[in-house]
Amino acid sequence: MTIQEGENLPETTLYHMTESGPTPITTNELFGGKKTVLFAVPGAFTPTCSEQHLPGYIEHFQSIIDKGINAIVCLSVNDPFVMNAWGKEKGAEGKLLMVGDGNGSFTESIGLTMDGSGFGLGVRSLRYSMIIDDNKVIKLNVEANPGEAIESGAEAIIGQL
Repeated sequence: MTIQEGENLPETTLYHMTESGPTPITTNELFGGKKTVLFAVPGAFTPTCSEQHLPGYIEHFQSIIDKGINAIVCLSVNDPFVMNAWGKEKGAEGKLLMVGDGNGSFTESIGLTMDGSGFGLGVRSLRYSMIIDDNKVIKLNVEANPGEAIESGAEAIIGQL
């Protein structure tokens, strides 16, 4: 069942890259006690994700932060090594937290998976964005067409803040 606005995110462990290597981080550490924008992509380095979705959040980083957001998190069902490399390549360092849901456990727990096996991708995340306040989903935008980043893009989020 898909998570709904007004519901709390489940407690799950994700991974991000630090100087020590892949490091676990819980959803409570990411989203507890702060206002956060989370956006998820089907796959790092894939065309729409790399050319539209991620660059929009990098470009509009300061505008989003200026609206009272404490952090912007980019999530994909990829490992933290891939997420780190993708963030470095696209200039996300110091702006976005690039988080891997390598096993898809978080994505599955909130009901936002998609089957990309027809493209050799396996189970991945749908393209979406959320505004989260202290672990509670305030706004959820699931992209109707995963090949587009309109409803879940940075400009849409700015209009909702």
